[in-house]
Amino acid sequence: MPINAALRDYLKTRRSVGIGFLKDPGPTPEELQEILTIGTRVPDHGKFVPWRLILIEGDDRLRAGEKLAAIAKRKRPDLDEAGMEIERRQFLPAPLTIGVLLSPKPNPKSPEIEQLLSAGNVCFNLSHAAFALGFAASWTNRWYGFDVDAQTMLGARGGERFVGFVHIGTPTAVIEDRDRPNLDDVVSRWRS
Repeated sequence: MPINAALRDYLKTRRSVGIGFLKDPGPTPEELQEILTIGTRVPDHGKFVPWRLILIEGDDRLRAGEKLAAIAKRKRPDLDEAGMEIERRQFLPAPLTIGVLLSPKPNPKSPEIEQLLSAGNVCFNLSHAAFALGFAASWTNRWYGFDVDAQTMLGARGGERFVGFVHIGTPTAVIEDRDRPNLDDVVSRWRS
């Protein structure tokens, strides 16, 4: 294969853009279809499709936030109004959030860890797809991704769990790069 310099340069400079720096416009229906198509083109040993996606967009971002705030208040009665407002805004201001669920399929040929990694790859590919179409993205997982009541409210079915939420929108700022690991600290060679 020939060298793809544009792809190489993108991968060397890829940087998440936090949800607070994402705004409208979000993807059009056609762009969203392309993001989803690219996002789901991941390794999937056995072709089990061990993941599902849930779109949170438009006014549903506000409704989901209200329900998260109610769950948070029920679990933490001392949560003050400022804390409630944070919960209400979990899916704002990004115009689109894609929740990625691990939906494991028991099979000895593909242990759950492989299926989990496939679902994680969906999150990362959704991010790459958003950037490829001129948007920015941030892959996060907060308390509601681990809380059973919140997971259920957001659409998880029995045995499923969220592996991440990919927030997508138009960036409002250029985010400076952060320090990256020194390769000498994280890479070693196996020797016999």
